[in-house]
Amino acid sequence: MCYCSDGRSNEHRKAANSAQPPLTVIQLPRRVADPFAILRRLLIATVSFLAVTTLLFVHVQVPSSSSSSSSSHSHRNYFTDKFPAFHDPQRWTREQAPPYLSKATFAASKLNDSRWDSDYEKLWKPPPNHGFLPCTKPTPNYTTYPESRGYLLVHTNGGLNQMRTGICDMVVVARIINATLVIPELDKKSFWQDNSNFSDIFDEEWFINSLANDVKIINKLPKNLVHATKMVIQFKSWSTMDYYENEIASMWDFYKVIRASKTDSRLANNKLPSDIQKLRCRTCFEALRFSPRIEQMGKILVERMRSFGPYIALHLRYEKDMLAFSGCTHDLSTAEAEELRIIRERTAYWKRKHVDPIEERSKGLCPLTPKEVGIFLTALGYPSSTPIYIAAGEIYGGESHMAELRSRYPLLMSKEKLASVEELEPFSIHASQMAALDYIVSVESDVFVHSYPGNMARAVEGHRRFLSRGRSISPDRKALVHLFDKLANGKMTEGINLSNKIIDLHQKRQGLLRKRKGPISGTKGLDRFRSEEAFYSNPLPDCICQTPTPTANASHVVR
Repeated sequence: MCYCSDGRSNEHRKAANSAQPPLTVIQLPRRVADPFAILRRLLIATVSFLAVTTLLFVHVQVPSSSSSSSSSHSHRNYFTDKFPAFHDPQRWTREQAPPYLSKATFAASKLNDSRWDSDYEKLWKPPPNHGFLPCTKPTPNYTTYPESRGYLLVHTNGGLNQMRTGICDMVVVARIINATLVIPELDKKSFWQDNSNFSDIFDEEWFINSLANDVKIINKLPKNLVHATKMVIQFKSWSTMDYYENEIASMWDFYKVIRASKTDSRLANNKLPSDIQKLRCRTCFEALRFSPRIEQMGKILVERMRSFGPYIALHLRYEKDMLAFSGCTHDLSTAEAEELRIIRERTAYWKRKHVDPIEERSKGLCPLTPKEVGIFLTALGYPSSTPIYIAAGEIYGGESHMAELRSRYPLLMSKEKLASVEELEPFSIHASQMAALDYIVSVESDVFVHSYPGNMARAVEGHRRFLSRGRSISPDRKALVHLFDKLANGKMTEGINLSNKIIDLHQKRQGLLRKRKGPISGTKGLDRFRSEEAFYSNPLPDCICQTPTPTANASHVVR
């Protein structure tokens, strides 16, 4: 239907004409164009043009999801090309970040590509791997395990990562002494008071099946041996094959069950057969996978951190237990220092009771404070917009000790901030399970930084080396303390001079692939073993080999 200039249809017009006599047509003078109407039309046309242009060229930030438009993530895609996706994307649960997280944008997205290239090279680019890849496949001389001579019960000790490495060593010990390994019992009486069982933290079925050709593993001791006389023993620290083959294996002549009362550092770092070292790696990096629910939650946290762009995982060892154990009190109040002293005095299995905190700090034996970590990261060049995941338990003193770090890096995240109370509820009362979540996010981070080289820091660094995951920055605490004291005394200020000094100090402390360090020259006895670089923090050359082939024979999935 056509609409005419007077607003009536053709049919209406014809009806009106037939009902009325003919009219004399009068020629009216032409209307003069209204200047305001012309101006109004020009304004409408201009606004319409600007709106269309905006829709075509302005980047709109939207929450990430599987259906998001690729154009809205141009800068994210730029980094995706440089940062590898997860090693097994099918196993990751991909979830949209919560609304309060999706509003944050990675500040670097406003930079041009040349600036991004510069920042990537300086801050995020992984160390070169020079063709090194995981090599955990047994040698041709390796055989399946012989007939079992008895059963090995294992009582692990310590926190999550101390227990993990201990379990891996006990798998090897079981192989050496021809034992059937009973699923290890986790430490429930240490500082953390976690009552988790093995299957609460680890995938028990996967663990047993993955090592089926190496060691026989069962869930429980046979009923007929539950009340049998057991040989309870604390294996010697950093022991070699000879110790287990001769001294321990000879006990099968008298006992059917041997119970290991401790598992930490019971196997030497070096001078072990190649197949034994490779079995350690197969156990640690492939067989000892976290339980499905922990793995799923951990990977959700990784996805949510990645919604901010490349991120740092900071293992901030500033919890009450760490400070009490180390005796380090720098920047703490008198009341806080006294509280920690009392904890140390009352913890029976901590042998060191009297500690000089000033001397410990000057030797570089104390964890960096949150304030010091902030100065350190700023000097390395990381901008204030850098997303940082705090991999830690409850920080001692809470926000009072985190304020200065947060003022430098407002985008401080944690599992408690990334996930809802309901999501964390199954894990929240279990310290080891919460630590497992931190472990996953740390291994998958673009840069890993620790404030103290404890069990978790060493475990994460080793796992990242094994996977060639990226930079793992190990602060030179002894050198840094002297610089920080100069800042505090007004002998130095923050700026290019401090930055250059700190960058130079850490050129070779970024997780470079290199051969594991041996003992410090001149050390003897147990101190000699203590001075060695731990096997699990650097499994090269035993489990990381230089090869021209593009594929590896080990799984690259974080477990």
